[in-house]
Amino acid sequence: MKAKQLAELGTKLHSDKRSLNSLWQEIAANFHPERADFTTTRYLGEDFAANLTTSYPITARRDLGNQFGTMLRPASRPWFHIKRKFDDEKEKDLEIREVLEYFEKVQRKAMYDPPALFNRATKVGDHDFASFGQACLSVELNRQGIGLLYRAWHLRDLAWQENAEGQIGFVCRKWKPTMLTLSQTFGKDVLHDEWQKKVDKEPFSNGNVLHLVFDAEMYDENSKGRPRWSIYWDADHNQIIEANPIWGKHYILPRWSVMSSQYAYSPAVVAALPDARLIQAMTFTMLEVGEKASNPPLIATKDTVRSDIAVYAGGITWVDQDYDERLGDALRPVSQDFRGLNYGVEMNRDTRMMIHKSFYLDTLTLPERSPEMTAYEVGQRIQEYIRNALPIFEPMEDEYNAAICDETFELLLRNGAFGSPLDWPRKMQGFDVDFRFESPLHDLIDQEKSNIWSQAQGQLAEAIALDPSTQFVVDARTALRDSLEGIGVPARWMNTEDEVERAVEFNAQQQAEAERLEQMKQASELASNTAGL
Repeated sequence: MKAKQLAELGTKLHSDKRSLNSLWQEIAANFHPERADFTTTRYLGEDFAANLTTSYPITARRDLGNQFGTMLRPASRPWFHIKRKFDDEKEKDLEIREVLEYFEKVQRKAMYDPPALFNRATKVGDHDFASFGQACLSVELNRQGIGLLYRAWHLRDLAWQENAEGQIGFVCRKWKPTMLTLSQTFGKDVLHDEWQKKVDKEPFSNGNVLHLVFDAEMYDENSKGRPRWSIYWDADHNQIIEANPIWGKHYILPRWSVMSSQYAYSPAVVAALPDARLIQAMTFTMLEVGEKASNPPLIATKDTVRSDIAVYAGGITWVDQDYDERLGDALRPVSQDFRGLNYGVEMNRDTRMMIHKSFYLDTLTLPERSPEMTAYEVGQRIQEYIRNALPIFEPMEDEYNAAICDETFELLLRNGAFGSPLDWPRKMQGFDVDFRFESPLHDLIDQEKSNIWSQAQGQLAEAIALDPSTQFVVDARTALRDSLEGIGVPARWMNTEDEVERAVEFNAQQQAEAERLEQMKQASELASNTAGL
């Protein structure tokens, strides 16, 4: 395909996505009003939530979005570890482990460098993911080429399609930069003549640009072995601004739940949207009822009230002095029935509970532990929590964390952040990496190994009492090692299996030597006693 055809494809994808933007606008208006500008224009100072009567759906989404970062990317400790892909045995090689640990430190330092804006981008991405079931982030080198730059993009401006393998193979982002930004980014000379004139005369006027990132086989030009192309397209004049083959994906598009479309959805919002609409209507009605109860409508007798009705504190309403009160009060409240108010409060409470469940906030609450609970009971509660929480966080680890780490590692590797591969150990030549993640959820999974080992010891002791041969059923070394890892014992505190084997052999030799010396001593004493006889 030609560049113009690719640009037309991107424009078509955006056109096909208009109805989806309308749905996202509705979702944002109820759950994420800060993002509610898919189909409308936001102005500075505009009240985000002016259309809402209760903030509960917003706070539910906020809590879920915050949980993603807290559970999966805790900034207080390393949450990812680099390992060799499909080669766990070589991780036991201390030389390889030291190099991978060095890579991990370099990558973490680059990601959390303040100018990289990693925390800002992922914070926005987490809440987009919770609301719309997907997010769009990008990672690239900054303008100086000395660090990383993470950015989160508005889903309104993105459209994409999948390739034959179900992966995102084409991404089109709409961009409206100023002429000054275009000149600083690409250089003034590559711009269209009309834009070049605007750089000097109207530097803050906007142009329409498409950024296309797609699989190399879609483009007719030679990619020089690189798997993707990045093209910036001048949509106002239908010409290329810049075209480069690239190694990475540039855009990271984590998707929560994908069904029949290339676009995902949030299971939390799908379940909660009807209740969000309902609770807004109910709250509005209850506010009206409450206002009528505290400031009821009044009935006034015609030609009797001589002034404005003053219902505020300390107000005076003047009544004609000739009016006969025996005919009824000149001014009295309308009789109303508020027996349904308690029913409305109960319905409101139930709706809040359903929104709470829809956003998995009950599932993500850690199980309570009381002193009288046995280890078995604690273990069962933890297992139930893990079963409920894993379906929520597994897509984020695969689609989100792994994608960010892979793209960042590739970018750092290609730009020499890890040093020259010639300086690495020879056994690491041609290696491929994978990532292992840590989180409170994984901590609980690992702690389960310790609980299982504690239960196994009790059962093993009972079995050995009945049959001593059962002591050989369990590999105590492996079980203890897994248990210690599960409770968080640092790897540097533990000896490798080879070191343990050498220690066992040395200890056996020492015991054998001690036994041999004891036997020699006993033989010598026996010989002395015999000679004395």
